[in-house]
Order: sequence, then structure tokens, then C-alpha cells
Amino acid sequence: MASLNEIKTRIASTKKTSQITSAMQMVSAAKLTKSEGYSARFQIYASKVREVLTHLTANELAELANSDSPNSDINYHSMLQSRPVKKTGYIVITSDGGLVGGYNSSILKQTMSMLESDHDASDEYVLLAIGGTGADFFKTRDMKVAYELRNLSDNPSFDEVRKIVSMTTSMYENQVFDELYVCYNHHVNSLSSQYRVEKMLPISDLDPTEAKEYQEEYIFEPSKEAILDQLLPQYAESLIYGAIIDAKTAEHAAGMTAMKTATDNAKNIIGDLTISYNRARQAEITQEITEIVGGASALE
Repeated sequence: MASLNEIKTRIASTKKTSQITSAMQMVSAAKLTKSEGYSARFQIYASKVREVLTHLTANELAELANSDSPNSDINYHSMLQSRPVKKTGYIVITSDGGLVGGYNSSILKQTMSMLESDHDASDEYVLLAIGGTGADFFKTRDMKVAYELRNLSDNPSFDEVRKIVSMTTSMYENQVFDELYVCYNHHVNSLSSQYRVEKMLPISDLDPTEAKEYQEEYIFEPSKEAILDQLLPQYAESLIYGAIIDAKTAEHAAGMTAMKTATDNAKNIIGDLTISYNRARQAEITQEITEIVGGASALE
């Protein structure tokens, strides 16, 4: 059995750890609240861009949806029209560090399972990593990472991710890959997240029937085609950026949950150590009393 001093030292050490994890839990909770608000505000912008884009492309979308051989008179943007898939692009979003529980392992395990089931060889896909954990994970397995982005802030601005977001849309238009997916953990609530693989390119989530809900009439300057050349990549970028914000929110929630679990475990350990300390102290006192009584008896 450990001595009283050893138990006392362990209790003090665990209390210090508990104070640290409790502070980290509060920091993660503050980050989560801020990130949730940021994500909600961004959705307003994304919704408006989607509304305008759906209205502008209603005819093209309806033609693409209802015909195997679209009308050649309509100018279909490359981001709207599917093409034979020779190579698939994947953006995998993880954190840069640990202390987030099973957040990273969940993403990487399910992504690897998907790659193994959907592809026969590594030359069938292109990997882009956001977050050092994912980049290092793929590199240690000799998997080529076309681009990586590390050390994002807790609430990343678009300028921080502009390069990888713009580059992916450019890679798609240059046919480096023929479709693009983003793999990340979607924030459900503060206690749970959900692994998602969302198709970003070609843009397939626009519904031509939604255009009937919008009554605005637009005046095009310089032309509708020129506007779509700017707006379609911007919408694709907003989808990717929205996934990054969502993933960051889930990361903060995972960090908060992990630190709460660590704090609760530390408190349980302190409770068990305190019981062990009291029992050892009680045994020591009993031993001392027994020795005193025994010594007194020997003097009689």
C-alpha cells in the first residue's frame, strides 16, 4: 500500500490537473459559443448567394435535370455539369492538435474506410488536408497530399482559407479532378457531431423548382454569363468555407467535452485517493493506539 505522503502528493497533483482541464473546458465553451454565432451569421450569406444563383440558373438546371443530352444552345457552366469521373478530390478537415477526444480518429478512420471501398488505387483520388493531424496521418502512410493547410485560427476568416478554397475550384476547372468532396465532422450540438462526406463540385444541390419562390427580376451587367463566371466559383467557395466553419465548431465542442470528461475523471480519482488516504490514516492511528496500549501494558 502507498504511504500517506505518496497518496497526499497524488491528490495534490490530480487537483492541479483538474484545475487545468476545468479552465480548458471553459475556454473551449467560450470558443464554441463564438463559433456557433459565426456559423449562424455565415449561413445567412450562403443562403442569399444560393437564392440568387438558383434564380439565375433555373433554366439551365431544369434542362440538365430533365435531359440526357442538354440543349446545345444553352451555355452550361462547367461547375453545374457532371463529366466522366477519372479522379476524385477529397478535402479532409481535422484539427491541428490533440485534446479533442475522438474527433480526429473518427474522421480519419471513416475517411480511410471510404477510400478503400470506393477506390482500387491511390491514383484515383487527390487528397487535400486542412489541419496538421490529417496531413501527418496521410504522410505517415505514404499517401500523397496535394496541399495542406495548418494552424487555422479558432474562427477562421475567409482570407485564411482563400488559397486552398480558390485552388480547389481552379483544380476542378482545370480537370485535375472531376468531382470534389469534403470530409469532416458536422456539428450537431455541444455533445455530439456527425461524420459527413459532402459533394461540393460539380454543384448539384441547386434545385430549379426553388427559383419559383423568388420573385426578383435581375438586370444583368455586363451579362448573365459573366456574372455566373464569378458567382458560381464564389458559391462553391462558400460551400467549402461553410464546411470548414462547421468543422471548427465541432472541434470546439469535442474539446469542451473531452476536457469536461477529464475534469470529471480527475474528481473521481481525487475522491478515490481521499478514501484511500483516510483509510491509511485510520490504520496508522489504530496502529499507533495499539502500540501505546501495548507499551502501557508492558510497564504494568
